[in-house]
Amino acid sequence: MTTTKLETEVTMRAIVQHEFGSSETLALTEVERPRIEPDEVLIEVHSAGVDRGVWHLMMGMPYLVRLAGFGFTRPKTPTPGLDVSGRVIEVGDEVTRFEVGDEVFGIAAGAYAEYAAAKESKLVHKPANIDHEEASVAAISGITALQALTDVADVKAGQSVLVIGASGGVGTYAVQLAKALGAEVTGVASGPKLDLVRTLGADHVIDYTATDYLDGGDMYDVIVDIGGLNSLRDLRRALAPTGTLVIVGGEGGNRITGGIGRQLRALLLSPFVKQRLRMFISAEHHSHIERLARFIESGAVTPAIGRRYGLDQVGVAIDDLHAGRASGKSVIVVRKEAR
Repeated sequence: MTTTKLETEVTMRAIVQHEFGSSETLALTEVERPRIEPDEVLIEVHSAGVDRGVWHLMMGMPYLVRLAGFGFTRPKTPTPGLDVSGRVIEVGDEVTRFEVGDEVFGIAAGAYAEYAAAKESKLVHKPANIDHEEASVAAISGITALQALTDVADVKAGQSVLVIGASGGVGTYAVQLAKALGAEVTGVASGPKLDLVRTLGADHVIDYTATDYLDGGDMYDVIVDIGGLNSLRDLRRALAPTGTLVIVGGEGGNRITGGIGRQLRALLLSPFVKQRLRMFISAEHHSHIERLARFIESGAVTPAIGRRYGLDQVGVAIDDLHAGRASGKSVIVVRKEAR
């Protein structure tokens, strides 16, 4: 096992949570540094991202989260946080793709800490043209948008794509990736966030608070609905007769299944209509992150950072996201970078 860690450095600052609940259950404290498995690396965390999945895992809701293996009465991983960027300081005996000193980004277990363990299979090298803060908000939202557009919807140049939730984490990537694929993109967000959507390259923007954009007046080849609350009937009204609807996320719904009911209804209806109605779960693998990294390296995609928070403000960051106060991707800054 290769390492640069000092034997005396055995603890770190980390956010911990010992029971499911609101942000009040989170605490910044001193804990033992992670011990890595043979297929893992230890990362000196520079920054970490905030996504909706963090809120669900914090709350343990919907209850399907608990049944899916994330802990039944309390979080299985006491330190939250998934999106990460930093420097490798230790590698497991089976790791072949990374060495100590490599700058990486991807998905880790317990990213809201000074150090985090991550599977080799969920990391890639950080592109040189972005910093750690930008890289730390890329993996989860970026590969979700990428898979929705390419693997599920198979977006082609010249198609019209509607992105609902265009100012959020996945949405900011979906707008840019759809443009990079040659689509004509319309982004939907609230009025104050429309300028952000325009800067991402959207050809058209819609304020959902002021327009009934699903009335069928305009129809789209592809609709990507990100954590929305729109009914399946309304979405189909704005979808071209042979278009593709991709439902991403499952906000709303009940405490047991959340918003997955709408996705299941789409899946059951799809075989009986000409429209393709799809749901999917993003695959977390370095092959997808590497595809995303190529878009970032080319300049076609730039992570859209909204607000920066310190490690002691993780609870505030999660609350802001859940309350709809966040635009783009929020960053937890663990270590300041030299600029």
